[in-house]
Order: sequence, then C-alpha cells, then structure tokens
Amino acid sequence: MPQQLSFDLPVRTALGRDDFMVSPGNAVAVSLIETWTNWPEGKLVLTGPPGSGKTHLTHVWAGLTGAQIVAARDLADADIPDLAGGAIAVEDVPQIANDPEAMTALFHLHNLVLANRQPLLMTGRGAPVYWGLSLPDLQSRVGGTPAAILELPDDALLTAVLAKLFADRQLKPRVDVIPYLTLHMERSFDAARQMVAALDAESLSAQKPLTRALAAKVLGRETG
Repeated sequence: MPQQLSFDLPVRTALGRDDFMVSPGNAVAVSLIETWTNWPEGKLVLTGPPGSGKTHLTHVWAGLTGAQIVAARDLADADIPDLAGGAIAVEDVPQIANDPEAMTALFHLHNLVLANRQPLLMTGRGAPVYWGLSLPDLQSRVGGTPAAILELPDDALLTAVLAKLFADRQLKPRVDVIPYLTLHMERSFDAARQMVAALDAESLSAQKPLTRALAAKVLGRETG
C-alpha cells in the first residue's frame, strides 16, 4: 500500500480560562493571575518550564485586563508610550539578556507602565533573579518582582493536558493510549506537545488509528 500523504493542518489551540486545567502545581499561579488587582506594585512574573502554560495564562490574563501581549524581543521597535498606556504582558524576557536595545526598551516600559498605574506581566523560564539581564537597573527591577511558578505536571494534569492536545487536533485516541503515555513519556508539557504531534503524523502516514501499539512505536518501545 502506498504511503499516505500527510498534511500540515492547522491546530486549534484553546486559550480560554475554561480550557486551562488547574492542579496543585499551578493553582497558586492561576489564583495570582485571577486576582491581578492585588499584585504588589501592580506587576508579576510568571515563570515555568517550556510548555507549562505561561502563554495560555498570559492570554487568560489579557482577557481579564484587556492587555496587549508583546514578545520581549520585539520591544526595541515598539512604541513604548503606546504600550504603557494600558495593561501589558511581555513574554520570554530572558531571551533579551544580550540585546541592549530590547532591554533598554523594557526598562522604560516597566517604569512608564507603573507610573501610569497599569499592570505589568512578564514571563520567562526559571527564577527571574537568574535571567541574566545585563542591564543592571532592569535586572534589579525584574528580580525584585513577585513570581508565580508553574511546575511540571503530575499524573492528573499530564492526563488532562494530553487530552486537550488531542482535542485541539480533533483526534480521538483509543482509551488506553493516554494512560500508557503518562506512564512512559517524559514528564513535561513540551514532551506532551511533541508526542501528540508525532502520533498525529504517524497515524496519518501509516493510515492507522491512534492505538497503544502506535504510541509504543513512536516512543521506541516496540517489543517486536
């Protein structure tokens, strides 16, 4: 049988509050996002490993506040006074650690947003004190910002995330697939995303349903 062509179909990623699964590892962060009016000095850092839900929670917060969302690396070319006129979320701040223009722009944005009494959310991996921003005044302000931490998933959350990722792609795995994956795959959100994408591609290419056997093949755990 000839190999079936696979197509890179668009994936619908649900980013609403009702689509975000709460567990002990993220409950505090979710609570802080929802009670943003109580943030000390009106600012917060949201931190966690890749795929842990930072972008999702940022969009939830933007829905609550009407905030604009901007990538830190784009700040050098942004209209800082315009951004500072309302709530603002700056994503992936550690990526500009060696970008003097972007760091200077974030420094001015930070000060102007707070002067305008608008809330500021910043995201990145790891504790902000270790983001290594080479502009000392910016690093001190970011490092002194309260942080909400998203942790790696437990069994219940990883199960829910996998189910959501399959649903985003309109895929229906066999009932034993997700329990098998949670037992054998790397315990991270990035790994869950990559696994579902790989299973989708393999299923299309091989013209096979999403079964435990297919999952074992993708994981490299076939027994022969």
